Amino acid sequence: MSQRYLAWFLTTFGMVCAAIALVHIAFGPASIPGSVPVNATMDSEDRFYATLLLGFGLAHVWAARDLANRSGLVLAMQATFFVGGVARIVSILAVGMPIPLFVFLGGLELIIPPLVWWWLRRGPV
Repeated sequence: MSQRYLAWFLTTFGMVCAAIALVHIAFGPASIPGSVPVNATMDSEDRFYATLLLGFGLAHVWAARDLANRSGLVLAMQATFFVGGVARIVSILAVGMPIPLFVFLGGLELIIPPLVWWWLRRGPV
C-alpha cells in the first residue's frame, strides 16, 4: 500500500481521536460506555485528559500531511498509543476486565502501532 493510503489512515485515525476527545470534553465521564457517576475530581481529570487526546489526534492529522518529514513524530505517537494498550493490561491485572468494547480498543492499541511502523518502514510503493 502506498504512503498516500497511510496518510489517509492516519488522518482518519487522528480525526476519530479528536472526535472522541471532543465528546469527553463536552459530556465528561458520562460519555464512557458502562461508566458510573463520578465526583468533580474524576470529571475534571477525564475532561483534562480529553484535551491531550484532542492534541494527539490533531497531531496525527498534521503529521499525515508530510510523512516524509514527520514519520518520527508518527512513530513516537504510535509508541504512546501502544503504551496505552499496555496500561489497559495493567488495569485488567489490577481491577479486572472492562466491558468488551474496551477489551477491543485495547487490542487495537496493541495492533495498530506495529502495523503503522511496518507501513512507514516499507516506504513509498
